Amino acid sequence: MAHTARETRLRWLNRTEASQIIEFALTLPLLLVFVVGIGDFGSAIVLKQKLNAAAREGARFAANEPTSDLTSLAPSPPSVDTVVKLIGTYLQAARLNDCGLASGTWTLNPKPGPVAWSYTGTNCPLTVIVDRGSPVEAPATSGRWLINSQVSISYPYQWQFYKVIGLIVSGPNYPSSSQITANAALPNLI
Repeated sequence: MAHTARETRLRWLNRTEASQIIEFALTLPLLLVFVVGIGDFGSAIVLKQKLNAAAREGARFAANEPTSDLTSLAPSPPSVDTVVKLIGTYLQAARLNDCGLASGTWTLNPKPGPVAWSYTGTNCPLTVIVDRGSPVEAPATSGRWLINSQVSISYPYQWQFYKVIGLIVSGPNYPSSSQITANAALPNLI
């Protein structure tokens, strides 16, 4: 008795090898999401650590700079420009796109405060804010205040995780990028 092609396929699908192939086909997308997610979130954490180090380095340098040029009539004081260039150089050393900060090609944004300046990188949504007069109460609630130099960095990050999710689950548009921020502050020494 000859078997038809349909009966042959049905017999093959009832074998254990067929069920393993079907299980693999169903779990592969989920495994892909986990692997890409782990890699993507790990990269975001590494980026956050690099930005924290750059902000700390910028705040450390700013805290040691004199404040005598903060009242100059120039759009931005040379000491603050130097801090931004240092942050750009630090980002380059960390193998990140500095968006032109190290070379001094940036856009100066409206001032967020009386002794604060905001810079945006060239063709890139990287933003650095240097505040040379951020007041903080001294420890032990002594009633005294310290004037800090505070550096804030906002850096764009492209998520790969949401691209993979979008391939598996159609529906809402997931964000492809977001800003990762870092802040550091140190008391002014001069």
